[in-house]
Amino acid sequence: MTFEDVSFPEPKANLEYDDALLRRADTGEIGESFRFWESPNLFVVLGRTSKEQDDVYVDLCQKDGIPILRRSSGGGTVLQGPGCLNFSLVLSKKDYPELQAIHASYKIILERIALALIEIGIDAQFRPVCDLVMGIEEKKFSGNAQRRGRSFILHHGTILYDFDLSLISKYLKIPQKMPDYRARRTHADFVTNIYRRPEDIKRVIQKSFLKAGEGL
Repeated sequence: MTFEDVSFPEPKANLEYDDALLRRADTGEIGESFRFWESPNLFVVLGRTSKEQDDVYVDLCQKDGIPILRRSSGGGTVLQGPGCLNFSLVLSKKDYPELQAIHASYKIILERIALALIEIGIDAQFRPVCDLVMGIEEKKFSGNAQRRGRSFILHHGTILYDFDLSLISKYLKIPQKMPDYRARRTHADFVTNIYRRPEDIKRVIQKSFLKAGEGL
């Protein structure tokens, strides 16, 4: 597996680069990869089937110059920018047949990331379908989504480490669909930062996926 720490100033370019990693893997040009990235600019990104009128305060985003983009994977609508670390995994379905079932694949990948974050003092836990939460209050700090290619999957997620959480309520509506554990909480009551240095987050996650001889 190759590791990259590559970010672009334009949000659209970061999304397109993830898609390119999956496309190149599916055509045999590259193998498995893991990428970290972080956008220096705020933007809203919709899941593949999300509707902006349901999820986003569109007029306010337009007024403030916040781009509204769409990614190729599923999942919900999120706000991104400085203080939100992204990770993108391209993994082989042939080498890891356990990834064939999408719900199982989320559990396998995210439990490994949760274990890595415990090393830096984060009480990280997986919550179905595709979240990581922290503490007894089960506050969410990581949302995830996938796109599935012919032979590989693209799994990408966010880790809020020092994000301005007040901006989420400003630009995003409360989602119409939410996991049971959210218990109808507002963005302010539901989402949190883990407040760790991004260098430390990257270090423990990369170490976890580099362990020789271990599968997922």
